[in-house]
Amino acid sequence: MDDLHDRGGGRPQARNVLGGALLPCSVAPLTGFYRDGCCNTGPGDMGLHVVCAEVTEEFLAFSRAMGNDLSTPRPEYGFAGLNPGDRWCLCAARWEEARRAGVAPPVLLEATHEAALQVSERAHLLAHALDGD
Repeated sequence: MDDLHDRGGGRPQARNVLGGALLPCSVAPLTGFYRDGCCNTGPGDMGLHVVCAEVTEEFLAFSRAMGNDLSTPRPEYGFAGLNPGDRWCLCAARWEEARRAGVAPPVLLEATHEAALQVSERAHLLAHALDGD
């Protein structure tokens, strides 16, 4: 078995924007469309939740103003609300909107699914890369 296949049944391993295996984004808070800690995507993910970002106060305020409040806890959905510094799988289009508005949060490239390249240019993601881990 090579690095292109996971250990759970031979499904192709998801790739990140750098071409490597997709790494986890966050388990605390637990993120991802599938709530598996990774920015995986599939046919049901209409929002393309593939950008692993470390959210900032500026981004959270922007997202709230755009109609998606990520800060307020929603216990009925098991969502504690995000705080600056939390890592979260963002919708690629929302990250791109934030970039154009000058408030894009930094991105963990190794944990950002290659599908993000359908919405954002690699150069823009690279320009917002987190330093180090």
